[in-house]
Amino acid sequence: MRKIFALALLFSVMVQAQNHEKACVTFSKINDLLQKRHFKPKPVDDSLSVYVFNTVMEELDKSKNLFLEQEYNELAIHKYKIDNYILNKDCAFLTDFITAYKKALQRNRDFIIEISNEPLPYETKDTIYFSKKTFPYHTDPQKIKSFLRKKITFDILEDVAQISRNKDSLQQHLEGLGKIAKQKILESYLCRIDNELSPAEGFENSIYNLFFSTFCNYFDPHSTYFNYNERASFVSSISTENYSLGLYVSQNENEEIIVEELVPGGPAYRAKKIDKGDQVIKLAANDAEYTVSCTSIETITDIVYSDSYKQVQLTLRKKDGTVYSVNLEKTIMKADDHSVYSFIVGNEESIGYIKIPSFYTAFDNNSDHGCADDVAKEVARLQKDNIKGLVLDLQFNGGGSMDEVIRMAGMFINFGPIAILTDKNKSYNIVKDYNRGMLYNGPMVILVNGFSASASEFFAGIMQDYNRALIVGSTTLGKATMQTILPLDDDEKNPEDFVKVTLDKFYRVTGKSSQYTGIIPDIELPTYFDDLLPRESSMPTAIKNDSIEIKLVFNRLPDIENKNIIALSKERIKNSADFSLINTINKRINDLYTVNKVPLPVTFNSVFTDAHSMDDIWKEINTATEKEQDFTIRNTTYATEILKHDEYGRNANDYKIKTTKSDIYIKEAINILNDINHIYKH
Repeated sequence: MRKIFALALLFSVMVQAQNHEKACVTFSKINDLLQKRHFKPKPVDDSLSVYVFNTVMEELDKSKNLFLEQEYNELAIHKYKIDNYILNKDCAFLTDFITAYKKALQRNRDFIIEISNEPLPYETKDTIYFSKKTFPYHTDPQKIKSFLRKKITFDILEDVAQISRNKDSLQQHLEGLGKIAKQKILESYLCRIDNELSPAEGFENSIYNLFFSTFCNYFDPHSTYFNYNERASFVSSISTENYSLGLYVSQNENEEIIVEELVPGGPAYRAKKIDKGDQVIKLAANDAEYTVSCTSIETITDIVYSDSYKQVQLTLRKKDGTVYSVNLEKTIMKADDHSVYSFIVGNEESIGYIKIPSFYTAFDNNSDHGCADDVAKEVARLQKDNIKGLVLDLQFNGGGSMDEVIRMAGMFINFGPIAILTDKNKSYNIVKDYNRGMLYNGPMVILVNGFSASASEFFAGIMQDYNRALIVGSTTLGKATMQTILPLDDDEKNPEDFVKVTLDKFYRVTGKSSQYTGIIPDIELPTYFDDLLPRESSMPTAIKNDSIEIKLVFNRLPDIENKNIIALSKERIKNSADFSLINTINKRINDLYTVNKVPLPVTFNSVFTDAHSMDDIWKEINTATEKEQDFTIRNTTYATEILKHDEYGRNANDYKIKTTKSDIYIKEAINILNDINHIYKH
């Protein structure tokens, strides 16, 4: 028996050694690719080691309630050596991370089982602390158990508190509700740990992939590692059509799954129950139920988007705490559900409005459904209706095809340079618009916000530098780099490993760059949560801003009256109740999120107050963002005729009209264009 055990142990060690060897080969290939192709390659040195070590440890144990101080110190011997390991192709160090992480997870799992068998009083003398600074590691495992007990009790009370806003009723039934919540919370804790102990890709591979991605992120935040499945998921996400519930979800900072957007006319939209911002707490499909709190984001994404799950029941929680369920059946949703669309808006003059959700492109070269062509068609339709100004809405546009945005920029300038593209060798390629003339030569406003990124910033920068349009909104993300996905092995028929790598950087025709800083609008408008939005400048490895010495000849339009137009807008904003409300609410939000919370007693009263601290703010935000603005909106003559025979299109159109009509930024854009028309008429 001992021989069998010894042989089994030896076999396990041999397999792990082979896996580490393969991981080292992958590490080496990733490094070779990044050094050869990355826009700004970095040396593999102690700085890289420290970044990889700190980032991996943060990812494995964000709250420092998993590893003990001694375990951290044992892993910290690798902190300045990871660069040497990679260069020497010695990945034995990974064994220490794999062993320590598995041991720590198993220990916490045992603690949770112990806690589940112990009484948990709901009125305690415990206090839970919140801090922007990191806490030290525990030296005693029992301190970890003590914290877990306190955190589980807190989560149980919070779960009960979120059932309703009637505190007295909840308190009266706390014992019964707490029992239900306790079972749910403990199951969630165990489920999360079990998922971490047995991830779909395998425990060792999950650690390898974390190290690979972190290594890439050291070069810049947009370079990352993809295994085969991750790349396949990415390719699927840009498919022209697939089965869909008609909603988009994202994961917030609390690892909650939030409804990001509803697709007009889709299953979720037609249910008339789901709102943007609702939290998904449970999914049921194919005779299985998945609690979001312990299900991987990959599994959730698969259920929401994959055609393997045709009928799905969602259980969601609204911001006011209301929990409800809805049954949805997927339908085939085409990519043009998120394509360009237009309206005629305004009271004084007919103003054209075009929403550009992304710079999508036609993957079929014979197709004319790319973003630039769609914008051209909408502009032509608007001009037939005699518009006196044009709003291009790039709010929440995260970018897309640079080919599309280059073509689109050429529609709005006469001719000339558009941007400067440079690679790691500092060779400059001047991107030009060679087509003389403009598709539209009237006054323009471009709307942007903190979610406008990459290609959106590229376009806005061109229009700003040529003085072709006034840029209105809030500072954009600050990404002026371009990435591509490359296989690690060009020679392999079916490669399994890929890297999304940053190849190029864009500069504006002035030689300046919007990288890191973003596009600063000509007219800045307040927006909710603006100070808390993650921008390029908040990313520790982001490529910094710089300028290049280059002199390009381009015809900037005169801006004689711009100062007057900007002044009129600023005065209007200062006197606007809607914008004043945003500033007031932002101050309250910043007070809640940017300072350390006071220590919170783990009692129902305290937790209830904390759980509902944002309720009034959310209610005010929802009321304000749903309020109809005082401008008219109608379809183009072309769209009116088309919609007569398209029921699905009418449903989608109604949703688009509703969201457009309640947008105060569009209203201000209309006012600015009215000012321009008024000034230039006199």
